[in-house]
Amino acid sequence: MFQLKKTIVSEDILKKDFVCNLSACKGACCVEGEAGAPVEKEEGEILKEIYPKIKPYLRKDGIESIEKQGLYTENDFGELETPLVNGAECAYVTFDDNNTALCGIEAAYRAGEIDWKKPISCELYPVRIQKYSQFSAVNYHRWPICDDACSLGKELQTPIYKFVKEALIKKFGEDWYEELAATAKRLS
Repeated sequence: MFQLKKTIVSEDILKKDFVCNLSACKGACCVEGEAGAPVEKEEGEILKEIYPKIKPYLRKDGIESIEKQGLYTENDFGELETPLVNGAECAYVTFDDNNTALCGIEAAYRAGEIDWKKPISCELYPVRIQKYSQFSAVNYHRWPICDDACSLGKELQTPIYKFVKEALIKKFGEDWYEELAATAKRLS
């Protein structure tokens, strides 16, 4: 671990390789697990504003879950999350003809309906951010369903921090990312 501005960063995001392999995992990270995707407070406000525009891109089950639970839920720790359909997949998930999980929010974004891609936690995955009072921890979330992504990343020689570059810049800024890349170079 090392400090970078107001973050504590796991060296794993510099040293481990990762490239999503959607054809292999079928978007399992949006379907499996015990909770929805983390949603930041500001993102909850964005969801309130754009929901009418993303609703046409969602499945009936997802819409029903959102209308019953809300655009986001709050867990026991006071953190916001996307709602789930019957305790399983994210309510914003859609499925293509190959039964691959896709994001309904992102579908509306790609169609030009909205200018927000999806929650930053989804864009950052497999990086997870844990906020503390004085800093944020930037960690690699290991999950066996992503073994194919690790293999593809190794084959393509793409470290995690490069795979999620755009999202890291969006979250922490260009200067932060440049320092991260310089640190990666020094540590290699």
